[in-house]
Amino acid sequence: MEKNNPLKERSAATPSKDIRNSSDPDIAGSYYAMQRAGQAAIDLAIQTNTAIVTTVDGKIVRITAAELIKQRQLTA
Repeated sequence: MEKNNPLKERSAATPSKDIRNSSDPDIAGSYYAMQRAGQAAIDLAIQTNTAIVTTVDGKIVRITAAELIKQRQLTA
């Protein structure tokens, strides 16, 4: 019998509501706080030449500092 993989289960879940539309301003603002935290993680990874681990299209991926720099240059 196959064991449950908690990472697989979590990555398959998709939120049904956009928190930016919440009537609670703290909940709605948390979306932007998470965006800023993600950007801070990217900045730190570039400064320290380390990779970040995130999900892309529901898959766990490792993105190196060099790749982050390339992505930043493409969007600048």
